[in-house]
Amino acid sequence: MAPITVSIVTYNSEHVFEAVARFKTEIMAHYPVTLRIFDNHSVPAYVKKLQALADERIIITAAEDNHGFGFGHNVNLVQSTDPYFVCCNPDILINRASFVAMYDFIDAHPEVSMITPKITDPDGKVQYLIRAKLDVFDYLLRFIRYDFVKRLFAKRIARYECRDLSDERQQIKFGSGAFMFLRASMMRQIGGFDERFFMYFEDNDLCMRINQAGGQIFYLPDAPVVHYYARDSHKSTRGFKLFLTSMYRYFNKWGWRWF
Repeated sequence: MAPITVSIVTYNSEHVFEAVARFKTEIMAHYPVTLRIFDNHSVPAYVKKLQALADERIIITAAEDNHGFGFGHNVNLVQSTDPYFVCCNPDILINRASFVAMYDFIDAHPEVSMITPKITDPDGKVQYLIRAKLDVFDYLLRFIRYDFVKRLFAKRIARYECRDLSDERQQIKFGSGAFMFLRASMMRQIGGFDERFFMYFEDNDLCMRINQAGGQIFYLPDAPVVHYYARDSHKSTRGFKLFLTSMYRYFNKWGWRWF
């Protein structure tokens, strides 16, 4: 197996320590993987606990300011020379079989630039994070709390969330930033993440630029990972404002598609 950098950007995430422990036992004990963790100015006690994890293969960078998700991954990318670069949320748990399945597939298919695994809740329920297309109406529809509206647009929501994907490996257009197994040469070619997106839509933007550059994105349902998935955009006013700001920047960049 060729060397791989796993990049984690964290901000006071309670799950990162479990995620690192899983990587150490399931992946790093068997394969040439370096874990680069970029902390976005968490509280001092958290940073101290994080820095205690550091060794020759677990590199901790503690930032003095929070410049966002994409910025942290870009710093880790610049510091890496490995041919593969994995962007992994701090609340992801992965097993050895899933990691190897993704590596074997991307290594055997040079035309593939990114892999998205099946992402589930801890109880095994699938999180529908893959998109076939992006438009304003479908994004905002997910924030409406009235059940009768959800029922009225149930089929549209299901199509938007790609709930009809088969259990076969297949090419997709938009994968989730929660876990991206990437070919580092493509990341460097397109310049990494667009740092104008502080949080939200940076993964959609990255996928658009991979597609534009001729790379392929594949979904591997037979390589599941577990995601705790704290949806801050639904929980806080600040999170929702960040979401709307990023949505505006995304559609302003790529064109306004309303429906």
